[in-house]
Amino acid sequence: MSHTHAGDRAWLHAAIDALEREAARSADTHLLKIELPGYAGIDFYFKDEAAHPTGSLKHRLARSLYLYALCNGRLRQGQPVVDASSGSTAIAEAWFARLLGLQFTAVMPANTAPAKIRAVEALGGRCDLVDDPDAVCARAADHARRGACHLDQFGLAERATDWRGNNNIAESILGQLAREPHAQPAWIVCGAGTGGTSATIGRYLRYRRLPTQLCVAEPCGRSFAQGWRTRCEDASACTPTLIEGIGRTHVEPCFLFAVVDAVLEVRDAASIAATWMLEDIFARRYGGSSGTNFVACLELAAGMRARGERGSIVTLLCDRGERYAETLFDADWLKAHGIDPRDWQARLTQCLAHGSAPLSADT
Repeated sequence: MSHTHAGDRAWLHAAIDALEREAARSADTHLLKIELPGYAGIDFYFKDEAAHPTGSLKHRLARSLYLYALCNGRLRQGQPVVDASSGSTAIAEAWFARLLGLQFTAVMPANTAPAKIRAVEALGGRCDLVDDPDAVCARAADHARRGACHLDQFGLAERATDWRGNNNIAESILGQLAREPHAQPAWIVCGAGTGGTSATIGRYLRYRRLPTQLCVAEPCGRSFAQGWRTRCEDASACTPTLIEGIGRTHVEPCFLFAVVDAVLEVRDAASIAATWMLEDIFARRYGGSSGTNFVACLELAAGMRARGERGSIVTLLCDRGERYAETLFDADWLKAHGIDPRDWQARLTQCLAHGSAPLSADT
């Protein structure tokens, strides 16, 4: 064995050790339970992924992507790292890059929430801002051709995560529910950004032979919903969205349509109104995708109530709402984008009181 090869292997082992020590120091995220008066007999659980050190569920993904790159020989000592991200994954990847002493570049849409850009930079990362959101992956590939290790969340998320267990998000949820009245939930609800979370949960439910169904909550007209209906891998979004982190413009390699039992499309105004409502419920702010998930949960719960079913529904609180103080929680920004959530606030308030379905009456 050459001295150079031995040195590379020593750094590799030290890097993996660092990631495993970080995982051992990290407590699991809370599973918060609420009961809503209109949906009697249905328990709602919210997996608070914003509690991770980097503030989102992408902390799990970033650790897995680094481990995948290291164990596949794609990431070497001193090599710069790059990925395409609208923010939360980039923040987590920048955090792990600092842990490993590596230079990180996030290729981001120029309209990403300013607080997310500042967070990446505060962690020592660099932001390469791209005017066309559809061009971020190509720009990241350009960095890779110049020698950077492309972590490639959109291409590798579903294979980098160990979906059979190893404390993935699905195993964590089911473990935390073990002593609850409805330990096997009727539904788990999540969004689709890379598709890695829905793929992990859907596979794990089948692997464990559970009756739980998986619902993807999607902004209206985005690519997962379009592709899921026809299993079309070339589907593209037909409407824009202001909800960051989910609702891709085109079908990503990690989208596994066959493991998803339902897709519910949610208007941006409804997602934002629900996001504001989550602040009232939990006394803390979460991002817009958490609101999308919440609206889908209410729709599923209304269906269960109408059929006389009891049980539980689980969803994710995806990231910290402070990152959206200048966007989703800013009245002037919303007005500039033609969004007025007040009608949806009123509708959702009625849903909580009467157990009705927020989307069924949506025209």
